[in-house]
Amino acid sequence: MTTSFAVEFLIAILIVAAVIAVLAERLRIPYTAALVLGGLLLGSLHPMHLPFIDTLITERPQWLTPNVTLVIFLPPLLFEGSLKIQFRELRAGLWPMLLLATVGVVLTTAATALAVHWATALPLSVALVFGAIVAATDPISVLAIFKTMTVAKRLSTIVEGESLFNDGTAAVLFKILVAGVATGTLSIRSGVPEFLVVVLGGAAVGAILGFLVSKIVERLDDPQVEITLTTIVAYGAYLAADSLQLSGVIATVAGGLVVGNVGARHGMSPRTRIALWSFWEYAAFVINSIVFLLIGLQVRVGDLRAGAPSILVAIVAVLIGRMVCVYLLVPLSNAFSPAVSLRWRHVLVLAGLRGALSLTLALSLESRFPHRSEILAMTFGVVAFTIVAQGLSLKPILRRLGITGSADGEFERARVRQMALTAARSELEELRERTAVSAPAYERLRRELDTEARETENTIARLFEQDEARFAAELRFARTSMLAAQRSAIEQAMHDGIISAQTASRMIGAADRRLEVTMREEERENPAES
Repeated sequence: MTTSFAVEFLIAILIVAAVIAVLAERLRIPYTAALVLGGLLLGSLHPMHLPFIDTLITERPQWLTPNVTLVIFLPPLLFEGSLKIQFRELRAGLWPMLLLATVGVVLTTAATALAVHWATALPLSVALVFGAIVAATDPISVLAIFKTMTVAKRLSTIVEGESLFNDGTAAVLFKILVAGVATGTLSIRSGVPEFLVVVLGGAAVGAILGFLVSKIVERLDDPQVEITLTTIVAYGAYLAADSLQLSGVIATVAGGLVVGNVGARHGMSPRTRIALWSFWEYAAFVINSIVFLLIGLQVRVGDLRAGAPSILVAIVAVLIGRMVCVYLLVPLSNAFSPAVSLRWRHVLVLAGLRGALSLTLALSLESRFPHRSEILAMTFGVVAFTIVAQGLSLKPILRRLGITGSADGEFERARVRQMALTAARSELEELRERTAVSAPAYERLRRELDTEARETENTIARLFEQDEARFAAELRFARTSMLAAQRSAIEQAMHDGIISAQTASRMIGAADRRLEVTMREEERENPAES
């Protein structure tokens, strides 16, 4: 296998992915669904002995080994997913996300494994590995549909956050179960402590590396260098944790969350953040394309046809496991956080699509792993069904459930315009400090921004006069933020020795009481979803 052929192989894969993307846009179907169909088409063309297809399948580059597949493909997908999620958004749906991403993954794995073991000849230990492979959800298609239909932000955050965390849980569980198959021993008693050490240790490694890089980017203003540093976090966190026998998946997720909330938010300029998001969105696009097509090169339509009974059992088991998880665990989370309505629970069941992570884990199995070809066919069958059948039916079901909200109104547009102008003003001031813009140009641009800002402020003031409840809600939000800042300042003064701990305790207590009153008022104005 020559280096030139490896390059030609990747170029061919990208050409196919680009063609599929164009066709998906023309046909107005989700890109991931088009990739699934494209993978099936590639697999079906192999028996026709077409030179190009046969070369791709029989002469796949040797460096695409199972271990390399995990290292190359997983970090970008995980990092991109965690980069844009804000901590405050995670808090809004923390309990349903955590329950579904931990207990839910175990329940799904067990339910799928038992059903597959009972209905097929697959050994229970191998069925458990398959259950872990298809336990994690992939919300790419779902979130794309949400954006076109203005679904509530909290619902989309729960869907995205669950996928972010259950990727790590499923990957760790998969690794433990594969080791159990290899050694012939699997102990739940020893597996639980190992699971906790691997997960928590991986999170610590990723958070530390993400924090260090975030502090470095605060002192830089070079988009290329800063994006390079985030790439180091994505892959470095994975490799560092993996070398310590910890979870590289969890490390990458933790690193992405820290970089997104600390480094990108406080240490990067607006232009760098835009470049950063564009880079990682493209990286995820390329990786998703390659993963779907690679498994399409290995799974044949004949294999799917021969394994149809097993695939059908797996699909039914995954759907049942998803329903059990959502309808059992989400009501439990309602006791600790704002309620998730029954209609939202229906959506969470439908949003349980499987995608690139399941395919990557299946590809990572060694060629000598028991029943590997059957697992590949079943995985592709489950992914194909959930993405095509559930993905294409989600939009009409959302309309029937009445989940979609109204389109963005004049107020939302005005506020976003105000944010954009603030960012533009900050960038202009930075350009002036670096003498990257002349004084006459600076003055003219500043006047233009000031004029636009005044017009936007007048629009917002007019809308507030028309909707006093909206104005009151914004006042409460700002007051909550101010009280939280006061509390933080009091704590800092106590640590610095400016006031005694007793005085600080009284002042913090008073601030907490005011903060609690303000939050209760906000909850009364924003009751749980109906």
